[in-house]
Amino acid sequence: MADIPIVYTLTVCPACDSLRAAWRREGVEYDERRVDQSQDTLDEALDFGDAVPIIVWPDGKVEMGFRGQRG
Repeated sequence: MADIPIVYTLTVCPACDSLRAAWRREGVEYDERRVDQSQDTLDEALDFGDAVPIIVWPDGKVEMGFRGQRG
């Protein structure tokens, strides 16, 4: 497992934009994987859920959405 969260996003997605902006302000480091840019990344994300952003925490916990928003 990575030591930073992996975040599956879409390029155009208000919830994903909120996450990117908030985490940039807060200095949160993460590995962003855009599901609309690679079929392999989309297939990988679908193992975890079907609504972005999908956050996979270093401990393996999976969270869909960001602060009540989903794309």
